[in-house]
Amino acid sequence: MVAPRNLGGRHTVQQEIPVVDLEDLASGVPSRINRAAEALNIAFGEFGLVYIRNHTIDFDLLDSFYDTFLDFTALPVEAKEALSLEEIWYQRGWTPPNTERAVIAGGQPDFKECFFVAPEPLDPLAKAHYPAIYSENSWPEDAEGFDATAFKERYLALGHALHAAGLQLLRGCAIALGLEPYFFERVIHGGPHVTRALRYLPLNEEQASSDILWGEEHTDFNLLTLLPGGRFFDPAGASCARPDNASGLYLRARQTAEHPQGRMVRGSTPKGCIVAQVGQQLEILSGGTFLATPHIVRPPRTPGYSRTAMAHFVHAHSHQMLFPLEPFRTPEASVAYSPPVLAGTYSTKTLVDIGLAPPETLNVFGFHHYERLEQQRS
Repeated sequence: MVAPRNLGGRHTVQQEIPVVDLEDLASGVPSRINRAAEALNIAFGEFGLVYIRNHTIDFDLLDSFYDTFLDFTALPVEAKEALSLEEIWYQRGWTPPNTERAVIAGGQPDFKECFFVAPEPLDPLAKAHYPAIYSENSWPEDAEGFDATAFKERYLALGHALHAAGLQLLRGCAIALGLEPYFFERVIHGGPHVTRALRYLPLNEEQASSDILWGEEHTDFNLLTLLPGGRFFDPAGASCARPDNASGLYLRARQTAEHPQGRMVRGSTPKGCIVAQVGQQLEILSGGTFLATPHIVRPPRTPGYSRTAMAHFVHAHSHQMLFPLEPFRTPEASVAYSPPVLAGTYSTKTLVDIGLAPPETLNVFGFHHYERLEQQRS
């Protein structure tokens, strides 16, 4: 096993984000496994992001799904609003534009619409404790120009494939951190994993010439995020190449003496690869050894362009305690990631922070004896 390393601020950021080959991790050959684990230590320790090769994601299926997803987004707003489920904090179905906001950006909503599904089986016990984030899927119905069956089948197939790639990568993460190879599979089994399809909205001329972002700077609050790649569309709605060199995903690398705010690095995915990012839950468990990726999505500076994308969010099971694991529980890490909290509570608090769950949601946490006593007295 590769010994865990604390890749703190004294580490110098290298110029290129590493690529990890999942076939190396599955090979059973120690030298190949160690090569992948070392690459993960650099990628997740410095950038919080890695490129993945040999992942089994079918890009033709992804393209056909995006076609069907655009058919859905083209439906009348009234049809989509039937699947806009505010009561479960938009954790399934359609999220309208201007709903989710980035905490660090001062509440600026993202210019996007989304659709969430859970592609993996859900733990029924956790569903009783956290009903919103363990909700059943809500699917649209057939409509003129929209094939609901194709939408569902393609969506679930991609979600399953992305989750499988995430499982394989997490084995490499465990080895890179000096843990038992299947450690993280136990952490995530039965968790509230979700796949999100999203469409970044076209900007008008005034917006395109401003500093508006498609996605404001944030870090994902889950354990691991898988990104299979998006597609740009020109003002006429035709698929096109990246409109300019400035648009796309940017991430903030770890702080160094040379770059105390962290260097902004553009994500430029090698051909045939997909992307994985560290979420806050993995950063906490690793005591900061792995870095949750602060990232933004820049729009083109030419008006009228849109973009589709997909993300699969792997979550720790909601009963998992979030606190640095014993090998990483230094005094500094214990203070930085204190107090310990259940993953389900942590997720709920974050959904309140980003404007999806109402603040009164937090009132469900705590001991209810006094409420019962009050009812008895009355």
